Amino acid sequence: MYTTNFISRSIEIRQERESDFAEIRTLIKTAFMSAQHSDGDEHYLVDRIRKTDEYIPELTLIAIHEGKAVGHIMLSKIWIGNTVALALAPLSVLPEFQNIGIGKSLIKEAHCKALKYGYKCCVVLGSPEYYSKSGYIEASKFDIHAPFDVPDKYYMVFPFVETGIPAGLVRYSNAFIL
Repeated sequence: MYTTNFISRSIEIRQERESDFAEIRTLIKTAFMSAQHSDGDEHYLVDRIRKTDEYIPELTLIAIHEGKAVGHIMLSKIWIGNTVALALAPLSVLPEFQNIGIGKSLIKEAHCKALKYGYKCCVVLGSPEYYSKSGYIEASKFDIHAPFDVPDKYYMVFPFVETGIPAGLVRYSNAFIL
C-alpha cells in the first residue's frame, strides 16, 4: 500500500502534452471501465473538448509515476449565465493508483492554477462523498443550476473566491453533447 508520503515524493503533476494524448485516452478508458456511473464516453469527451475554444491546456494536468501517466484532470470553460467559469470533467486515476491521494492532488493543483488565471468557480457532477473532501458544495446554494435534471447533492461547485460567484443556469461546451 502506498502512503501519502510516497505520493509527494514520487508523483509528478504537470500539464498534459500532445505526445501524452494516446496514453491519457487509455488511462481514462481504463479508469472508467468499472465506474458505477459511466457512459463509457469520458475518453472521447476529452478528445472532443481539446478541439474546442473551451479547452484550457494549462488546466489539463496529468500525474506521472515512474514515467507512466497514472492520473488526469481536465478543467474546461463553461458559462454560468453569461459569466465564464470552469467544469471539472473528467477526473481519472488508474484503478491500481486510486485511494492514495492522486485525484485529490490533481484537483488541488488544478484549482491553484485556475485561481491564478482569475476564474471564480468550478462545477462538477459527481460523488458528493468524494468531491466534498476537496471543498465542493452543492451548487444550488449559490443559485447555480445544471442544464439537466440531477439531484442537488450531485451537482457541486468549488468557489475560488468568497464573493462574485456567478449564478444561473450552466451552459456546457458543445463537446459535452453527443
